[in-house]
Amino acid sequence: MANLKIGELAPDFELPNQNGDLIKLSDCAGQNVLVWFFPRAYGGG
Repeated sequence: MANLKIGELAPDFELPNQNGDLIKLSDCAGQNVLVWFFPRAYGGG
């Protein structure tokens, strides 16, 4: 997949939210959306 250019629309995708519910980008049509991702730690604590 190529990188998006400024002003391009993102393709529809879905990701789990903090509660594990799947959210589609299209569910947020007409709203500003921020996708914040950081991997889970695989160690203790």
